[in-house]
Parts: sequence; structure tokens; C-alpha cells
Amino acid sequence: MRRTRRRRVRRRKPLSRRWERKRQRYILQEAQTSVRYYLSYIPMIAVWIFRVAGICVFAFLIVWHLGQRVSMIGDSMNPVLRNGDVVLVNRLVYNARRPRRGDIIVFKPKGNENSHYYIKRVIGLPGEKVEFRENEIYINGNRLEEKYQSTAVDRTGIVTEEMELGSDEYFVLGDDRENSEDSRDADVGNVKREYIFGKAWFVISPRDSFGFIKE
Repeated sequence: MRRTRRRRVRRRKPLSRRWERKRQRYILQEAQTSVRYYLSYIPMIAVWIFRVAGICVFAFLIVWHLGQRVSMIGDSMNPVLRNGDVVLVNRLVYNARRPRRGDIIVFKPKGNENSHYYIKRVIGLPGEKVEFRENEIYINGNRLEEKYQSTAVDRTGIVTEEMELGSDEYFVLGDDRENSEDSRDADVGNVKREYIFGKAWFVISPRDSFGFIKE
């Protein structure tokens, strides 16, 4: 019988301690390099997040203070605004100044939260005396010169004599006075400053009325 020779399997010699330390050092260096690489992106990511957050906050403030939408109900502000027009309200402007004569304001009569928003023009300012004479408006005894298109005062409503406004009250009328419910009516009356939502400044709908409101 032939004897089968067993092949000798050469066993790999264990790595020397020196080589093992080099290998571990290399692995550690690679890990540190990877960490530094990813950490280098943190400032850039933080700046990007900060910018996006800033843009979002800015957009929110713009919409909140300048982009609140209110629909015009009725034809009391013809020809400047028509029934169904959707307008943007500037809520910021009256934090910087008081409403002026001729401003088109948005408010809820007597602060009634269940009421729809009214859009009217400021005629009388706080402390002034308002009176109607022969279909004309008089402020402190002087006839009011109106530079915008409006109709004559066909009725006086509750203003049967000279009316003095309070220190925080505004007298408002619609431009189309024949079809307007305004400060001449008991349900509306004089508008207090705290009830004013803001100033109407831009029409966004319908398309043929798109643009700034001409005062």
C-alpha cells in the first residue's frame, strides 16, 4: 500500500506587534478624518437652517401684517372697490401712525366679532366736529373738499346736528353714499381706534381690478 503524504499547511505567522499598532493607528486616523469631514459641514448646515428659518419668519410677518385678505361686501365703495373684490389689509401702518382723512380702513362695527368686516373711508378725525349741510360734509364748520369720486350725502341718519367725535373715534362714510351703511347708521356709528383692523391697500381679485387701491 502506498503511503499518502500529508500536505503541510503553512500557518501564517501572527502579525508583529509593531505592524498591529500601525494598522490601529491608521484606522484611528481614518476615523478622525471622517469625523472632521462631516463636522466641517455643521457650520454650513447651521447657516442654511438659520437662513431658511429667517425667510419663513419674514414671510409669516409679511403675510400677517400686509397680506390679510378681506372681501368687499356691497357697492358702498364704488367706484374704488366693487362688490366681491378681495383686498389685502395693511395691519402694520397704524402702529406707526394714526388713520388719516381719506384712508380706506377695514373694521368691525362696535368691535362685534360676529360681524363681517366693513370697508369705508375716514372722513372725520378724533376731536373734530362733523355736520351735514345741504348734502355736503362740514368739518369744524368748514366744507370738506373731497379729492376722490363720491356721491352727495342724500341722508344724514343719526347725524341730525353737529356731532363731536371722541378722542379715539373716527367718522366713516362709503364713497357711494346712497348705498352705504356707515357712521350715519346706529348699527355702525363712530369707529373707535381699537376696532380698526387695518388699511385696505391692494386688490388681488378679480383680475381686472388687480392693483393698488387709488385713494
